[in-house]
Amino acid sequence: MQQPLTAIPDKLYFKIGEVCQITGIQPHVLRYWETEFPQLAPEKNRSGQRVYKRRDIEIVLKIKKLLYEEKFTIAGAKRRLAAETRFKVVSSDMSNDTLDASAPSEAEPPSRSLEALSQIRRGLEEVLALLRDNDIITPRTKR
Repeated sequence: MQQPLTAIPDKLYFKIGEVCQITGIQPHVLRYWETEFPQLAPEKNRSGQRVYKRRDIEIVLKIKKLLYEEKFTIAGAKRRLAAETRFKVVSSDMSNDTLDASAPSEAEPPSRSLEALSQIRRGLEEVLALLRDNDIITPRTKR
């Protein structure tokens, strides 16, 4: 049985035992998730011990929710995290562009606009694949 979750303390670094206590996940599971999810990459200190940051703990909690509550497979959870990460990067870039819109600047190069649109399209295709994988929608035939 898993331990109850505790609030994430306000500090910079956490040892693996602290992360286990906070998240209710065993150390061997955390180490396995590090091999499966590239977003989860704690640093190592001088003695070689893993040191997690708050962001790492938030990712662990997100993975736990996807796997244990939403019943995703490892592969499905990986796709979901990748899609969310990509979406956050694209939306962050877009909001930065919006903030800078009031400042005088040259027109955005077409290649950058096309790349942003390509990233959005890939993200939407991944979301569509997730919806199909989870039987939320059925594939449509091409017209």
